[in-house]
Amino acid sequence: MAAYRTTGGATGARAPLLTPGQRVHDGLVVDRRLGEGAFAEVYRVRHHVLGRQALKLFKHGASLGANFSRLDEARILSTLGHPSIIRVFDAGTVDTADGVRGYFTMEYVAGGSLHQLVRSHGGIVPVPQVTAVLRQVADGLSVAHGRRQPVVHRDLSLANILVGYDESGLRAKVGDFGLARETDPVTRAASAQGTVAYMPPEVLIRGRGYSAAGDVWALGTIVYYLLTNRFPYDADARARAFSPARFEQPLRPPGDFNDDVDTSLEWLVADMLRVDPAERPAMREVAERADLPRRPAELPVERPVERPVERPVERPVERPVERLVERPVERPPEPPPAVAPPADDPVRAAIALSRVPGRLADAADRLEAALSRRPRLRERHLTRLATWRRGVVQ
Repeated sequence: MAAYRTTGGATGARAPLLTPGQRVHDGLVVDRRLGEGAFAEVYRVRHHVLGRQALKLFKHGASLGANFSRLDEARILSTLGHPSIIRVFDAGTVDTADGVRGYFTMEYVAGGSLHQLVRSHGGIVPVPQVTAVLRQVADGLSVAHGRRQPVVHRDLSLANILVGYDESGLRAKVGDFGLARETDPVTRAASAQGTVAYMPPEVLIRGRGYSAAGDVWALGTIVYYLLTNRFPYDADARARAFSPARFEQPLRPPGDFNDDVDTSLEWLVADMLRVDPAERPAMREVAERADLPRRPAELPVERPVERPVERPVERPVERPVERLVERPVERPPEPPPAVAPPADDPVRAAIALSRVPGRLADAADRLEAALSRRPRLRERHLTRLATWRRGVVQ
């Protein structure tokens, strides 16, 4: 599942290490597997107090000490408290079908990744939503970059930025810190990793270490793609992906492909995609420049209150008695039988589930997933989702 893609490519079909209903510990039970990569599987689990969470389980066996060393991602995430960075709840080891494995639990986001957001809009995401993603992600990563020993992500992509909806509207969250590293205190760089399409030229071509400026480049690449449905500098063409020549041509502004992009956003994206890393803005500056006045698409849409229409009082029409006697008695119609919502109507299914005691959180997850797949439903149901997230049933 792209929303919880783990570091590395998939390795083919194999039996899951955990099974539905299995207890990780007394308070944590496995629901189902969400996806897997070369090094880890990801499951949806249920905590007896905190509700749904995502669990990342390392697939390869190792000593107890090695298992704990693989939990660096959880350790880093636990130090980066920010609403736009996935939260970590727990870490440890669990018995699986193949032996003891390390795991950690983290925030579960039902809405999916930026991949789903792009697909739901047919390729180009509306500018207000793009600026919301840019501002929130930059604000979160500025916390990581601003530490005394900066933490760089090194693998920002459409797949590892998740999108959910809360009472404030759209909320982007950075996940998959499997390649994140604390930079060298002298060089302020970490070893070169990441995905080619998002990799900065100083790493891809010159082989330098990955710095905070590399994260700025990757985020600029993501924003460019959201606005245009294409990668900058011809990175879509595999034959040119590793070619230094593609960075010698000028960057085509996103406004060439999307008339809704304003000049200030174009300049910000162009600065983030400067070939020379020294010329790129710091992530804090990116967040500040993206902090434009909030637009209606980012806010929960309040539906207008329907007021009753005042009508003049009509006096009853007097009819002859014989007409009244001849008129058949009209019985009130029988109420229609209760019909379960069709399987292809996830909104009605979520509404039905919300009325079941104790299932409001599950209903909110279902509705959030539906809104991520169908943008036209957001205007009608975003306020409902925000209300459910506050624990109130409409």
